[in-house]
Amino acid sequence: MKRTPICSGIVSTLLAVWMGFSASTVHAAEDTIKVGILHSLSGTMAISESILKDTVLMLIADQNKKGGLLGKKLEPVVVDPASNWDAFAEKARDLLTKENVAVVFGCWTSASRKSVLPVFEQSNGLLFYPVQYEGEESSRNVFYTGAAPSQQAIPAARYLMSKEGGEIRRWVLLGTDYIYPRTTNRILSAFLAAEGVSPEEITTIYTPFGHSDWREIVSRIKSISEGKRTGVISTINGDANTHFYRELMAQNVSASAVPVMALSVGERELLDVGATGLAGQLAAWNYFQSVKSPENDIFVKMWADFNAQRDKMTNDPMEATFIGFRMWAQAVSQAGTVDVNAVRQAMYGQRVKAPSGFEVVMNTNHHLSKPAMIGKLNSSGTFDVVWRSINPIKASVWSRYLPESAKRTADWTFPWVCGGCTEPTFKDW
Repeated sequence: MKRTPICSGIVSTLLAVWMGFSASTVHAAEDTIKVGILHSLSGTMAISESILKDTVLMLIADQNKKGGLLGKKLEPVVVDPASNWDAFAEKARDLLTKENVAVVFGCWTSASRKSVLPVFEQSNGLLFYPVQYEGEESSRNVFYTGAAPSQQAIPAARYLMSKEGGEIRRWVLLGTDYIYPRTTNRILSAFLAAEGVSPEEITTIYTPFGHSDWREIVSRIKSISEGKRTGVISTINGDANTHFYRELMAQNVSASAVPVMALSVGERELLDVGATGLAGQLAAWNYFQSVKSPENDIFVKMWADFNAQRDKMTNDPMEATFIGFRMWAQAVSQAGTVDVNAVRQAMYGQRVKAPSGFEVVMNTNHHLSKPAMIGKLNSSGTFDVVWRSINPIKASVWSRYLPESAKRTADWTFPWVCGGCTEPTFKDW
């Protein structure tokens, strides 16, 4: 087939346009450092996640006031996966391959984190995940700044078993039906068995996301509690919490009768419920707004000032976002680049004096050493800290209560690269 020559003038013009476009794109990329924000701003998880988007925006604005990083301003890139787990993966891919963000702060549920994990690993992206989760995962592309079960679920159960916690002997493990509650409850059941609790004294109940009719379940909990001191450990997520706590009040289930220990709800999710009938109910986190520390005073004021005093309420995932962002900024400054491989290595050993009042450190298992705390809801709708660990607790990524995990190790120290092996494995980078 005869080829038709292309006019050299057209080629020159197209080349000039392309080079100009490329130059402007590179120039724009060099002017700012893009920061991805991957949180649900609509759907069932928006009640919890949307505030974390604003937290990252606050931290970016604060960093830019200080001159940004490496002489460049930070530019937020916000997307809304709308509580759709498949959409999380699509939005993550766009952030990494189209927007070319240097880092992403995002996800709440483990379903969303599992959805994006292959995307970050394939593209060698960097995700900071700020919410408590079930453990049993180790990725070199994720830094987990929320709690593992050894830093939240296990201390929560130990507290309920203690005299201060009510000496609970019968258990209801109540959760939303997805990986975090199911895996956490497997770990809790194994822990309780190790403590001498018989399987007959453990009831596990799951409901869908957004579940709103809790009448039968709350009636069942009341029936289970007859005759023996009973407690609930709740891994309910999202706006279903509002309906659950309202039903507790409707059926006059008080904390003195059946204490509920929440692992994924705080003051913000209970704003519209009314705290008077819930006073005494419990939550296990690594931070509460009521913590007394100079660092917390600064954090709460920073948040209130950012939103012009319209909202002065902080919570644990906000603090975990704060810690992750500060550590990332420190690591970038130390590495002198936003290159993922360099920043990852610089992250190990990063320390931040957190609003919790504790100095927290990032370990080579990509998890923090951080304190555990138990809060009790008061009549004004805030949690008072009634127990805290003496020192920060190093996260156990793989639970020693699960036989398949007990011998596993997570350690991403170069050159020993091991996400979940029983023996350290060398990989030649």
